[in-house]
Amino acid sequence: MHITPGQTHESQALETLLQEAEVVGEEMSEVLHPVRLAGDKGFRADWIDNYLLDLDIVPVIPSKSNEDRDARPVSFDADAYCGRNIIERLIGWLKESRRILTRFEKTAKNYLGMLKVAFIHRYMRLLCP
Repeated sequence: MHITPGQTHESQALETLLQEAEVVGEEMSEVLHPVRLAGDKGFRADWIDNYLLDLDIVPVIPSKSNEDRDARPVSFDADAYCGRNIIERLIGWLKESRRILTRFEKTAKNYLGMLKVAFIHRYMRLLCP
């Protein structure tokens, strides 16, 4: 997770998230990287496409209605984009928590802690229904 000021668009944290994110495989020495990255039309920018392609990550971001779809370096994979709803539902669930939505915590450290507690709570509810 990476906390930004409320007025900052999420796409501005993309580089930081991808640089800091590490997913370790079954062998502890193996670091996994994403193959695809899905985002909504707000993430549709040439610099994002190029940045992801440089990292060998396929962008799964729909084109905006006012742009030429053929000018993009990648084609849109609608089937892969359908999996994005899992994350959208998780964010929607988080927004139901008033403490997270209204950000009662004044410091980023405390807010991040509350987010982690919310994720742990969600995970435990899925494990023990």
